[in-house]
Amino acid sequence: MGVLFDYFAAADRPTAVDWAIGPGGDWTAEGQSLDEAGADWIDMKGIDPHVALGQLVAFTEGRPYDVHGTGPELLWPDQREWLPERPAAPGAESPWESGLHLTELPDAWRDRLASIEDEHVPMLALQWYDIEEFDFADFPACEDCIRTFAGLARRARDAGAHLYCRCCV
Repeated sequence: MGVLFDYFAAADRPTAVDWAIGPGGDWTAEGQSLDEAGADWIDMKGIDPHVALGQLVAFTEGRPYDVHGTGPELLWPDQREWLPERPAAPGAESPWESGLHLTELPDAWRDRLASIEDEHVPMLALQWYDIEEFDFADFPACEDCIRTFAGLARRARDAGAHLYCRCCV
């Protein structure tokens, strides 16, 4: 069983929740796909936003990755509304059991990724290819992945949008 990560651009948090989870965050409702919503998105199987992508951002800044630094923020499930340890009411399901999570990436990360110049991709790929948290198929695939993230980030920045990641377990 794998973990899927879909990265996408959206104008704001409510839109991101509607697109990634369902209308108003209702994961039980039949929602539309990111394609049907017209979202600009990429499928990055196995590249989690917290550590794997965080390391790429750190490499673009020429510093070691700091797991305690500013990183993605969990948007859904809303921890104020649904405490992770709170059981669901009898006959109801907890959103924590849905297998879905939605995080918002910091705009600073979006801007760092957007600033990647094509000439820097090989050096970044040399660093990122060796991380323990992800096993790239080969070096060219790592380079393509960096270019894909950079493209999404540029389009989001230019549109004044934010980047989000939907995790499906």
